[in-house]
Amino acid sequence: MYLAHFGLRHAPLGKEATELWDDGALTLLKERFKWLLDSPGLGLLTGAPGVGKTAALRSLLAGVNLHRFQVVYLSETDFGRLDLYRALAIALGLNPPSRRARLWRELKARITDLADNKQIVPLWIIDEAQNLPEEFFRDFPSFVNFAFDSRDLMTVWLLGHPQLAHTLDRAAHAALAGRLHVRVHLAPICERERFAALIQHAFKSAGASQTLISDSGLELLRQASQGLPRQAARILRAAMQIAAGKKLNHLPDEVLSQAITELR
Repeated sequence: MYLAHFGLRHAPLGKEATELWDDGALTLLKERFKWLLDSPGLGLLTGAPGVGKTAALRSLLAGVNLHRFQVVYLSETDFGRLDLYRALAIALGLNPPSRRARLWRELKARITDLADNKQIVPLWIIDEAQNLPEEFFRDFPSFVNFAFDSRDLMTVWLLGHPQLAHTLDRAAHAALAGRLHVRVHLAPICERERFAALIQHAFKSAGASQTLISDSGLELLRQASQGLPRQAARILRAAMQIAAGKKLNHLPDEVLSQAITELR
């Protein structure tokens, strides 16, 4: 109801948005993403919850040639390492055996076959990677070792909270950290000018024909969201629902304040 009230196609900063705001950070990620398409390897993408990591990768994946890459997305990471490899095996069309040694052999044979006979590279996106078990970090370098470590046959992106980078920097995980070809960090959009540009873009791309929020309202939103697009989206959605119920055609500061209070 509130979308029709404000004449919007979708919620500002919502999951339906396809035109992501970028002042350089996403351009850098796009370049690094292309690197790992051209030359398979491991990438690390970190950022605070709600900063837009998954949305950014989802946008980039829309342009991937599915004749050359088999995309596998995994977000259920709080399991044992065997479950993770079994999930990959199923995605690659295997009936995973119960023993890890045989599972590894069959997976690596499948990945090699895809590369040699079908010219297809698995593109494994592991979201919420900060929850991966320690043993996965320890043995994953062995898993991606193909032909005496002479070939890179799959691309893997690890997405997670900032502590994921600290985990990989531990001495115990030096083998995995040393295999990372790309490390990208997305920071919250905290600066006033950048945050204002983000919100203006969000409303414009959603179809807004007028400014719905004042400068003081923007500051309220910036502080409450801490520069995180997901949090800003939650507040804006609640504020628009409140405003639509009051038949307002804009978002007064008191409505934004009410939305912020209700969501705490």
